[in-house]
This record gives sequence, C-alpha cells and structure tokens, in this order.
Amino acid sequence: MADQLITLSDVAAAAGVSLSTASKALNGTDRISAATREHVRVTADRLGFRHNALARSFARGRSQTIGVLTHRASNPFTRVVLATAATELGAKEQAILLYDARIDEQDVTESILQLRARRIDGVIVIGTGTSFPTPSLTSRFDVPVIYAFTFTEDPDDVTITSDDTAIGRLAATHLLSTGRRRIAHITAEPHDNAAQRRAVGAGQVLADAGLDWVTPVRFGRWRESWGEEAAREVLAAAPDVDAIFCGSDAIARGTERVVRASGRQVPGDVALIGVDNWEQLMHDQRVSRHLTTIEVGLEEIGRQVAARLLEPDPEPGIQYVAPQLVIAETV
Repeated sequence: MADQLITLSDVAAAAGVSLSTASKALNGTDRISAATREHVRVTADRLGFRHNALARSFARGRSQTIGVLTHRASNPFTRVVLATAATELGAKEQAILLYDARIDEQDVTESILQLRARRIDGVIVIGTGTSFPTPSLTSRFDVPVIYAFTFTEDPDDVTITSDDTAIGRLAATHLLSTGRRRIAHITAEPHDNAAQRRAVGAGQVLADAGLDWVTPVRFGRWRESWGEEAAREVLAAAPDVDAIFCGSDAIARGTERVVRASGRQVPGDVALIGVDNWEQLMHDQRVSRHLTTIEVGLEEIGRQVAARLLEPDPEPGIQYVAPQLVIAETV
C-alpha cells in the first residue's frame, strides 16, 4: 500500500541481511563493506524507507534540531534569511524550532530556557538588520550559536551578515561608472550603524575619485517621508545634482517623487539608487523592476549560516557577504 510505513525490519528482510547490518549500513558505520552498504541503501530507497528521526537522534546522542531565535519573524528581511536557512538545514535532515522573541527584552529568557530544555544541537539568532547590535546570547547556551543579519558587541561571536561599507562602495562605484559626478546622499540617523557605514563606504569611493558629496549627507529616518523632505533640501542646495544615493529603497521612493515633481527626469537628469531590493522582497519575480538598488545578500546569509552552524568548530568573528547590484530603470 502506498501509505504503508516501511520499517527497518522491512528493509533488512528485502535486502536479505540482518536487522543489525541494515542499521549499520544506513547509519554510515564503517564496520560493513561498501558493497553491502550500497545494497541496503538502494533497497531502502526502493521501498521508500525513512529513518525514525527520534530514534536516530537518541542513537547518535543528538536531537538533529536547531533552535532559531528571531527578533521579529514577520519582518520581510528576517523571513528571507529564515526560509533559506530552514531549507538548507532541512536538506541535511535538521529540523528547526522557532521562537520569536524580543531579543533585547526580558521575554527572551523564557525562550532560551525552553530551547535549552529541548536538547537542541545549535542556535541561530536572526536579527532584523545591521542598524544596532543584538545582545550576545552565546554564553547562555552550551551548544554553538551563530548570528545572522545582525552583529553583537562580542567580536568572538560567530556572525554572518551584510557588508554595509561594501554596499556604499558598490552604489557610488556604479554611479561614477555611468558618468555621474555631482552626487548626494540621503540616509537614516547618523548613529545608525548601517546608515553610517554605507555613507562611509560611498564617501571613500568619491574621495578616491577626487570628489566629494555635492551637498552634506542628509541623515534622518528610513522612511519615504524623509526621502521626500531631504530631496527638497538637496535640490534647493544643489540644483545641478545628477545622482542621489539613497540609504534604503523606502528613502529612494520618496526621493523619486520629489525629483519628478520638480520637473527633472529620472534617470536622465538625476539618477537614483537605493538599498534592500524591496521590490523583490514584496512582489513575485514576474513584476518588472523599477528602482535600481543593492541586494544586501539575505539568501546568501541564510545559506552560509546553515552551513557554518553544522561545522565542528565555526571560526569566531564576523563574516560578511558581498552585496549585489540590481540594475533597473532609475540609473
């Protein structure tokens, strides 16, 4: 029957070996020949046998379960990292146990206690971005902990995250490559780590080219309304501005409205580039792209986090993923 549960005994009988030999073959022991192991594996695949994950975990002394702590699982950026990591872990027969908690608040303690009680093999802490640090939770677990799309104040924490300095450098490099020279920058608060690093990275590229911002960097908020407000200031201070690097796609959307309302053409008179690849995050792939933007590497972060967590001794420190330029209509 199609729904019949195939047991290890069924596999052993079909393969003509003992139950013990079948178990050793499917659990990777080196105490049997390669030919026998392959014969049992092929038989198991033909019958549609699947390991009893619970029994297997007891035998190995591991739960094959990874705990995941998120600051806000519904956040669009978090969802991409989480889904990619979960897919990668699932392909390696690892389950995930998700706890959505305010990581910087008291209720994270209860999530930690529950995870520890579940005999998890490791922990992934997924942030909502690189604007501000996530508290280090490593010392509160006795299993490996890895941080994704965030950073902590402990330089030894194993962390994989986006490279904001490289994002800024990539944006400015592309604008210069298209012949733009009078470039402005609109971004979030100056004490925001992501905003500051993106501004620094872009500023370094301009300085290397013997240039400077056409008007001082406008620091404000990650909002469309700030993009509108700051764009008016930029156009008033530098009417001949020919490009604006926006620290996020939200800022870029507000900026574009004001630039077009002023009678200027985008990208003919003013080129615009944002960060986040928001159109891809919020729509399906069939939707045509409009805003030229920088993809911060969310899927790659998820893939690398899953791979690093399963390594015997993950190397401490921050590992950055490379951003990707997404060219569309505004440059």
